[in-house]
Amino acid sequence: SDEMALKPNEYMEKKTVLKYKVICAVLLCALVVVSLGLGLGLGLNRGIQEQGICRHKCNEPHVKGVPGCQCDSGCKERQDCCWDYEDTCVNPAQSWKCTNFRCGETRIPGSYCSCSDDCMQKKDCCVNYYSICKGETSWVEEPCVSIETPQCPAGFTLPPLILFSMDGFRSEYLETWSSLLPNIEKLKKCGTYSKYMRAVYPTKTFPNHYTIVTGLYPESHGIIDNNMYDVNLDAHFSLSGEEKFKPEWWKGQPVGLFVITVFMSRVVCSDVPIGGTYPTLYTIYNGPDIYTLYIEEPDSSGHSSGPVSAGVIKALQKADQALGMLMDGLKQRNLHKCVNLIVLADHGMEKTSCKQLEYMTDYFKKVNFYVYGGPAARIRAQNVPEEYFTWKLMTGLFPLAQCRRSPQHFKPYLTPDLPKRFHYANNIRIDKVHLLVDRQWLAVREKGYRSCDGGNHGYNNEFKSMEAIFLAYGPSFKEKTEVDAFENIEVYNLMCDLLHIVPAENNGTHGSLNHLLKKPFYNPSHPKEVSSPSLCPVSRLFCQDNSPTCLSVPVEKQAVVSQIRSFKLSYEYQDLFSIKYSLCNFARQFALIHIPVCSLLFKVKAIQSIGLATAVGVRLFFSFSQENTSPLPPTISDCLRPDVRIPVASSQNCSDYPEGLTLTHSFLYPPSEHGSFYRETLESLNQLDVGLCLNIHPNTKTNFFGSAFIWDYFHDVLLQKYARERNGVNVISGPVFDYNYDGHFDSPDEIKQYVNNTKIPLPTHYYMVLTSCKNTSYTPLNCSGSLDALSFIIPHRPDNTESCAENKALSEWVEERVQAHSARVRDVELLTGLDFYQERNESVSEILRLKTFLPIFETES
Repeated sequence: SDEMALKPNEYMEKKTVLKYKVICAVLLCALVVVSLGLGLGLGLNRGIQEQGICRHKCNEPHVKGVPGCQCDSGCKERQDCCWDYEDTCVNPAQSWKCTNFRCGETRIPGSYCSCSDDCMQKKDCCVNYYSICKGETSWVEEPCVSIETPQCPAGFTLPPLILFSMDGFRSEYLETWSSLLPNIEKLKKCGTYSKYMRAVYPTKTFPNHYTIVTGLYPESHGIIDNNMYDVNLDAHFSLSGEEKFKPEWWKGQPVGLFVITVFMSRVVCSDVPIGGTYPTLYTIYNGPDIYTLYIEEPDSSGHSSGPVSAGVIKALQKADQALGMLMDGLKQRNLHKCVNLIVLADHGMEKTSCKQLEYMTDYFKKVNFYVYGGPAARIRAQNVPEEYFTWKLMTGLFPLAQCRRSPQHFKPYLTPDLPKRFHYANNIRIDKVHLLVDRQWLAVREKGYRSCDGGNHGYNNEFKSMEAIFLAYGPSFKEKTEVDAFENIEVYNLMCDLLHIVPAENNGTHGSLNHLLKKPFYNPSHPKEVSSPSLCPVSRLFCQDNSPTCLSVPVEKQAVVSQIRSFKLSYEYQDLFSIKYSLCNFARQFALIHIPVCSLLFKVKAIQSIGLATAVGVRLFFSFSQENTSPLPPTISDCLRPDVRIPVASSQNCSDYPEGLTLTHSFLYPPSEHGSFYRETLESLNQLDVGLCLNIHPNTKTNFFGSAFIWDYFHDVLLQKYARERNGVNVISGPVFDYNYDGHFDSPDEIKQYVNNTKIPLPTHYYMVLTSCKNTSYTPLNCSGSLDALSFIIPHRPDNTESCAENKALSEWVEERVQAHSARVRDVELLTGLDFYQERNESVSEILRLKTFLPIFETES
């Protein structure tokens, strides 16, 4: 046969080919059968398949006897739900968003919003209904638009205000993760924003939120921490307790409640009847004038995971999505060009670790007191109310925690001694011992403390990690505008301006944020002077009191020198108010206190001025200008003489500082050795003006400020540094009297209570205000543009324990201590009763902006 004639290998090849042909034929037949089966099966069961899903059938009534799965609310109990019941009928009801699947859905009872075809008619569409179901552009995808006037639907007489707080959103998040936050980034790009907003101290949630809506410091509104004790109420306040719902804890008048008071439309919701009144919504009005929104993120994730973590990034994205939903919802209702929106945070967030704890048991043999542990630790008596006022910690145990270790990661303070810029002393709820804790550290009672890994807040409000965000958008706000940082006490006045109401009394400076607005509602003016400076009456041309002396001048020359200078002073005095000089914009201060004041003028290189409160013999201010290249001469303290322009009763004498007294004197302006003390020319004798008794101020002999430490180092070194950096500065300095630590100037009677059987009014602090030109191409004297200011309020205490400066060079600690007591110019004004910069050409709002700015020296994030 043919097969037998084939060679063996050819035979095997032919057989293999035949085998593959048979297999292919079988597979082809199988494929045809399967295809026919699927087609017939789907065709026959199409009706049954449609009956097996819940689309368009959610909550249809259950009919007994009808075969198939069900989609009514009782199907779970009967266990006959269709397979897509949860995805179709349950989950969408708990979502604020439409999906392509939800578009045209059957209305689901109880759902947050709807994506049904009639949702616009029913006014319950989900926020993204137009963009998902109608194909319109979402808010975030639109370009920035200029809103010249509010574009509101009918019924609105004023643009509503929305205050949106994102808890714990520190400003650095926006810089680092902006690419992941498209909605917030657009708000920043299109509206007004600040690089950061400063929280009040302590940087906690309840104190700061209540400050934002009242404009009050915690010491004024009473919510001084998330946890506190009130001895008058004998009650404890905490976030988890019921006390927080009682109105007696809450002082001040929140902006929402104030809207009720003046009979505006409506207000923010609140669960506390402040002043016996609940903010409420009434149906007779079209809607609220102010809404508040709050989300607990990214604070919650920051606490659990730390500020630099995947958890915080996810939380930030959720916060951004929430803002996007709000803006899409406003756009859908034609309100996105009507509403004014403020997005802010209450504080920032800092990394913490259980490896960075300071235990009180390491400092005290027996911890028999109560510790509010954490980043803003406070200490009080254990047994309250019995021992609240009698406890001896302040005089006994307190020194045991001072300068004990190196490094020591907290500084103990008696609360009145905290930096004045905190405004955290004048309230019975603020415990009298306070621990100012280093960043990333926690001060706690004892070992065993567990709430430490992750993140926390409450620290010094100058720390960069505590900085909060601020963004604003809407028809009233400027567009594409960045502004300098400001404090959150100013937001209350801003919100009142947006609502066109007069704010209640508060700690903010009304008008300081006018530069955020297109058309400010309130135009501030300078306060009127209460005590205008008069000419100090000259009752003598020559000194008759020889107690002040120039020890470096021969005795036979002293009388001649004194008489020549006294005659020249009386001559200059006559022309005081007719002299026109370039320093008047700085040196002329306006007194807002009811104390007789007189002003004097004299020259040491640059023209100087002094303000004297004659009733108590207090030098209110001393002003001079420091060039950027002229170092101050060494101080000489052995040449003093009276000023004939000062009434004898108001002039200090060397006899006021007898041997054995714990006080000594220092100079407000250091004297000069330049020129000869023996020349009798008027030019050289100008140098002796600094030796007037008018130029001295009292210091405790052991005090770091009045000895060769902070005060001298500031003038010898730091002043020169700042003058070089700023191309010259104008310096205004003087005493502060705040014995009741309320942050305001004391009355003459209060000052006299603390002279301790001497004639010397003893200040609690000294202030220094350095003013320069913002454009450092110009000196302060020829500056026609905006100014810059740097202010300090230095404590006047009998010891130097705050600095822990033992065995340290002055360069290692003095500047750090000075900067720790930085302050706003406004803080200086409140403590002295003076008003600065009234004779400048800038607008009052611009001057207020300068006065409320606080420079920051902390650089680590």
